[in-house]
Amino acid sequence: MKPPKHLRPATRRWFAGVLDDFDLEDHHVRLLTLAGEAWDRGQAAREYIDANGMTFTDRFGQPKARPEVAIERDSRIGFARLIRELALDGVDAPEAPRSPRTADYGSRR
Repeated sequence: MKPPKHLRPATRRWFAGVLDDFDLEDHHVRLLTLAGEAWDRGQAAREYIDANGMTFTDRFGQPKARPEVAIERDSRIGFARLIRELALDGVDAPEAPRSPRTADYGSRR
C-alpha cells in the first residue's frame, strides 16, 4: 500500500515508515490516513499562525483568536487520539517544518 498523495511529503514518508514497521489491517490504515491528515492540517494552521499571529482585532477593536488556533488544537488532539487508538505511542510524529530563524535566535543578553 502506498501513502495517500494528498499528504505532505514528510507525512507520506512517516506513513510509509509506519506501514513498513507494522502489520496493519485495512481499518487501521484508514485511521493512519486520518492521523496523517490531522497532522498536515495542524501544520498548515501552525504555518498560518506563524505568519499572521494568534489573534486579530475585530470590528469593535477587540482581540480575537484566529480560527486557525482552534484548527491547530483540534488537529493535535485528533492526531494524538488516533496514534493512541493505533497503539503507536512509540512512533515519532512526522517532521514538522521549522520556522525560519530570526535575527535574535540563540543570542544571549
